[in-house]
Amino acid sequence: MKIKHVRTRVYEWRGKVVAPQSHFCTNAVDILYERGDAMGSFRFHGWLVVEIECDDGTVGIGNCALAPHVAKKIVDEYLAPIAIGEDPFDSEYIWQKMYRRTLAWGRKGIGMAAISAVDLAIWDIKGKAVNKPVFKLLGGRTKEKIPCYASKLYNNDDRDAFLAEAQGYLDQGFTAMKMRFGYGPKDGAKGMQKNLEQVRLLRELVGDDVDIMLECYMGWTLEYARRMLPRLAPYEPRWLEEPVIADDVEGYQELKKMNIVPISGGEHEFTVYGFKDLLERRAVDVIQYDTNRVGGITAALKINAMAEAWSVPVIPHAGQMHNYHLTMASTASPLAEFFPVFDVEVGNELFYYIFEGEPQPENGYLQLSDTTPGLGLTLSDAYTDSFHIVE
Repeated sequence: MKIKHVRTRVYEWRGKVVAPQSHFCTNAVDILYERGDAMGSFRFHGWLVVEIECDDGTVGIGNCALAPHVAKKIVDEYLAPIAIGEDPFDSEYIWQKMYRRTLAWGRKGIGMAAISAVDLAIWDIKGKAVNKPVFKLLGGRTKEKIPCYASKLYNNDDRDAFLAEAQGYLDQGFTAMKMRFGYGPKDGAKGMQKNLEQVRLLRELVGDDVDIMLECYMGWTLEYARRMLPRLAPYEPRWLEEPVIADDVEGYQELKKMNIVPISGGEHEFTVYGFKDLLERRAVDVIQYDTNRVGGITAALKINAMAEAWSVPVIPHAGQMHNYHLTMASTASPLAEFFPVFDVEVGNELFYYIFEGEPQPENGYLQLSDTTPGLGLTLSDAYTDSFHIVE
């Protein structure tokens, strides 16, 4: 069995888009004097799909959403020639060759996202070749089903609408949910009070038996987060996510040392080396890599093993099948993120428009099939007319 062809396509969404409201979600650009849309660079309205075909006709599907046009170029010009002709079951060798041949300019960011897409497709092939779901190749089922949390609740200054959304998740049986803050350092004391009001109202609605997670998306500073942590503590959040930019590891360390609210991060970290640094420096209480960014399943397996040794839970970013398979197969992963099906807004929703096979939660749990081979995804043709597809 040999890889004979690699096909890449960028799916650019041309359908309906929900425009974010003012103070929709803090982000790393908020600290600047900004002209235009500060959230613009954090929307993912394009997606790279990689299909790898073997000489026996088996096709594996991989994907990534970071700068998909650039990632496509990387796969076409650098990674596809490395993979073609190789046995997909030599996945560690292929991964190492992709990683080491792109070290001069890859390592993190888009280069690693492109490697992730190829690696995912290779694992999909491996599962299909032996007629097993990928999680069975990773160690098998460690959970009867996967607990998940509803992840949306972007800031809405219409508090009735915000609470109605949260109530909807309660009605669906979720016992955990994540909200996004809309205000940061440049919004001053008044913005801080709006953040605290949002958390207070959510806690009052859901009660003490529901976990709430709080997302900053790199939109705060260390000084601001230090001031906020004591104020957030009475609401007992399960974690505060990405309070500072990803490169400020010292900032994460300082906040974790306060031991007031658990600190999570890793959505914008890459490779086993990046997470080795976070773990050794005791910078996070929860790891949140995304498999289609971090280096694919090959890299994620190693991160899970390290995290387990440090007793740090791994709760991958964004849900999606590549993350669910790892969560199912690892005792290091107690929980999964789930983005509700929704009109295209930030862009994580595009996964549902491009692919079929993604499980939907029932009473706050997700289930994976024991009999569907590979990752369990196929390309959907239901929304093809709403995409501009770049070959």
